Amino acid sequence: MVSVDTTAIPGLLVVHLDVHGDNRGWFKENWQREKMTALGLPDFGPVQNNVSFNGTAGTIRGIHAEPWDKFVSVAAGRAFGAWVDLREGESFGQTFWTELNPETAVFVPRGVANSFQVMEDDTAYSYLVNAHWRADATYTNVNLLDPELAIPWPVEITEMSDKDKNHPMLADVTPMAPKQTVVLGANGQLGRALRKARPDFLFYDRSTVDLADPATLDAVPWDDVQTIINAAAYTNVDGAETPDGRRDAWAVNVTGVAALARIAIEKGLTLVNVSSDYVFDGTVEEHPLDEPLSPLGVYGQTKAAGEAVTSTVPRHYIVRTSWVIGEGKNFVDTMRRLARDGVSPSVVNDQIGRLTHADELAAGILRLLETSAPYGVHHVTGGGDPKSWADIAREVFVEEGRDPADVTGVSTEEYAAGKLTAPRPRHSALAQG
Repeated sequence: MVSVDTTAIPGLLVVHLDVHGDNRGWFKENWQREKMTALGLPDFGPVQNNVSFNGTAGTIRGIHAEPWDKFVSVAAGRAFGAWVDLREGESFGQTFWTELNPETAVFVPRGVANSFQVMEDDTAYSYLVNAHWRADATYTNVNLLDPELAIPWPVEITEMSDKDKNHPMLADVTPMAPKQTVVLGANGQLGRALRKARPDFLFYDRSTVDLADPATLDAVPWDDVQTIINAAAYTNVDGAETPDGRRDAWAVNVTGVAALARIAIEKGLTLVNVSSDYVFDGTVEEHPLDEPLSPLGVYGQTKAAGEAVTSTVPRHYIVRTSWVIGEGKNFVDTMRRLARDGVSPSVVNDQIGRLTHADELAAGILRLLETSAPYGVHHVTGGGDPKSWADIAREVFVEEGRDPADVTGVSTEEYAAGKLTAPRPRHSALAQG
């Protein structure tokens, strides 16, 4: 029976395989996705299989940390495998070694350096990797013979490359940085909040990556990315009802998201896509996670389609939110300006929902990622009792020293008279979850 053991190196797993032998030789399932992921191995998505043939016992290779995951084993002979954690963090320099034979394989996560010495002539060492080899890949290496590592190579070294001999000692190694999180829509309210919370992420604004032009996604170094947070969107709700706006909304919110989904599936990435209360028709006071989608206008329709596309990615988070305010143009900012300018506005009083500060939304997204929350749909909004836009405007006026009675509440129909406006949900509150 196949079994898996953990090791002192986080994520480095030893797999004990079933080998079936008879008078003809032996057979094994070297990698069986369904069985091994059920036992806790990552579903790492191998795309290339490499074999290293070593004719002479004592041949030694390594120690190399590559920017991809590996699943190593032997197809013939025996080898002594040794691994060193060269990733940033507390486990840097941690070692592990074991013998590799047809019954033993090891899953090696990105940034853990791999090496082996063959113990028999004509040993074939095999490894699956989840990224195609490329000439510009950056490896992190450490010397096979570093006394600090104290690896007990079992036999006399017979063959070793000059390149391996000249690898640095552990004390001189620069640790491999983790894969990165990319944020698209860096100049939006959410993008700015994420930048404040995690300035170490990679941020792209529309001038570099524009989802209306998926070709611009080539600017991102996808092989070094682990997570995509899509904070970019076409959000002009009324403008989406025009012919040009309709095309633009579908280009950004659907076609662009589909391009992200393809990349995420191909590279095995996590995709976070931010959605909206506008995917609902607003006929219930608070929308649960599993409510069927029923968008009223073009903007809501594109966000609903974007959710469907995102759901095809195995590792995905659809984050619905509502009424976002933050750094940049928003409803509260507009009401403050009107209050200060002495204006007494008419504001809709029959659309009910909750404000969500961009900082709250950013924190909620980061919490999902940091806690490895279940993939799927999540609602991340502000708390408290739902209020109308007019109620919120009056609160802003009070904060600015104005009389709340200076805000006149009007119906959606009254406000929309004579204007090109999109249909909007009357109830936008999202059930938390």
